[in-house]
Amino acid sequence: MSVKLEDYRYDAEKCIGCKGCVWVDHIYMPGVNYMTKCPSYSRYQFDAYAAYGREKIAVAVMDERLTYTPELLKVIYACNLCGACDAGCKRNLDLEPIMVLEGLRNKCVEDGAGPMPAHKKITEHILNSGNYYDASQEERNWVSNEVQSKENADTIYFTGCNASFQNQGIVKSTIKILDAAGTHYKVLGNDECCCGHPLIATGQVENGRKIVEQNLDLFKKSGIQRIITSCAECYKTLKVDYPKLLKKSTEDMEFNVLHITEFISPLLNEEKLKFNNKVELRAAYHDPCNLGHTKQGAIMASVILNRLRFSNREVKLVETLV
Repeated sequence: MSVKLEDYRYDAEKCIGCKGCVWVDHIYMPGVNYMTKCPSYSRYQFDAYAAYGREKIAVAVMDERLTYTPELLKVIYACNLCGACDAGCKRNLDLEPIMVLEGLRNKCVEDGAGPMPAHKKITEHILNSGNYYDASQEERNWVSNEVQSKENADTIYFTGCNASFQNQGIVKSTIKILDAAGTHYKVLGNDECCCGHPLIATGQVENGRKIVEQNLDLFKKSGIQRIITSCAECYKTLKVDYPKLLKKSTEDMEFNVLHITEFISPLLNEEKLKFNNKVELRAAYHDPCNLGHTKQGAIMASVILNRLRFSNREVKLVETLV
């Protein structure tokens, strides 16, 4: 199953171009430098790069009034799927701009026009090497060396490509939290594969399905019932996109997916995790877009932030723009 553009024709046609997908509500607008919340519109300053412009493009593509050109594909793929437009539209018209764009990208690929050349290169990396850096999977073994894996554990920590190969501090910090909480878990080491987010997000459903099936087979063999991840993209893909591709509800999946913020929240509440040392630190909490796309993840992120602010850690929320 994949998102079909025609299934969201209603949403595309009912867009009235109110620009609720672009402008920050004036009562929250901190100044003229922060008036817009759509990154691609802010970058290109042209209607086509906003959700309301892409809605019209989607209708024209469905009606075969537009042909694919490099510039058209640039517009369709310039969006980073942050979801700011969706939040704005839900407040005003309750339409589905993200689903329209997802369907539009799927159609681009089905019609042989998409994805973009850079996306195709990443696809080759994932299909050939199991990660989007095209690195040897053996390089993931450092994670296994950091963890005393419990072979009979029904929980895995899914590290993700970025944290495994580039920002390894994320993995090391997450492991400290899991160990401090006395969590019974294991990692997949060099058997772990990319979650498939880059493929699914660019409309490459069939290639994405290959990765999904590969991971699901691995999860089944591992006998896991719970997945914890510190990557927002992995979280959204495993929790939302996998069930969608399988024509299942999230509740019917064989495993539950938790972002590290969701995992930490009840532990803090039950005081199973405590802050032993005061850290003089001014910090801004970055709420990941793909964590905000899932209701429970967004709630837990907010809870975590508030608990940190009232703990013995000095945390300051610098600014919320959207």
